[in-house]
Amino acid sequence: MSTALEEGVRVRGLTRGFGHRTVLDAVDLDIAPGEFVALLGASGSGKSTLLRALGGLDPDAIGDFQVPAQRAVVYQEHRLLPWTRVWKNVVLGVKGQGLRERAVAALDEVGLASHADAWPLTLSGGESQRVALARALVRTPRLLLLDEPFGALDALTRLKAQALVAELWAERRPAVLLVTHDVEEALLLADRALLLAGGRIAQELTVDLPRPRSLDHPDFIALRRTLLKGLGVDVELKEVELKDLDLEDVELKEKP
Repeated sequence: MSTALEEGVRVRGLTRGFGHRTVLDAVDLDIAPGEFVALLGASGSGKSTLLRALGGLDPDAIGDFQVPAQRAVVYQEHRLLPWTRVWKNVVLGVKGQGLRERAVAALDEVGLASHADAWPLTLSGGESQRVALARALVRTPRLLLLDEPFGALDALTRLKAQALVAELWAERRPAVLLVTHDVEEALLLADRALLLAGGRIAQELTVDLPRPRSLDHPDFIALRRTLLKGLGVDVELKEVELKDLDLEDVELKEKP
């Protein structure tokens, strides 16, 4: 059952199975208005399944969902229509007057107003993802769902995209759920980091650090070690080994 809230998220008993496998097992989740929450877990743990349920994209998910009616999703793939100008991609599905002006305003927020009349195929990967973000912003969401939106970007573009999302969140203050495999990304952006394992929230960490955050802050390093340990990673690995580790291949251990 799904009902609308003006702000924040309240989920009780979220359950979703595929065949004989239960991916989400009576998950409870709260996101306060304006809170930024990161969700981590091994591949197949149900992170994107949970996000899709909150987005109203999975009619087979069972539970009590109270989420804002104004919500938007940004995926890892930008999903732009190549035969449609950038500004028309931004307002695709949006109704009302002044659509071009609204599209250009959203593009301006992500630094791409000058590309409004461009074709998507002329954009770089980072620019395409910023257009996808503008497409979410134009809907003025009270809940922004980010499904690994930086996963396909190179390292430098990824850092810039993370900074842009942090800036836009600070200005607009929607509730945010970010699905990610990147521990540092979660700690740089989120107020809380959640670990999903065994179909449930296995661990929760509050990221009580001043913004902007520094990777070499002692508390950041301590939280990073805690998250990696929760993900089943040997925290005694050398830093260079941790840096190169792909968490998609990590088997997440449940709490006893």
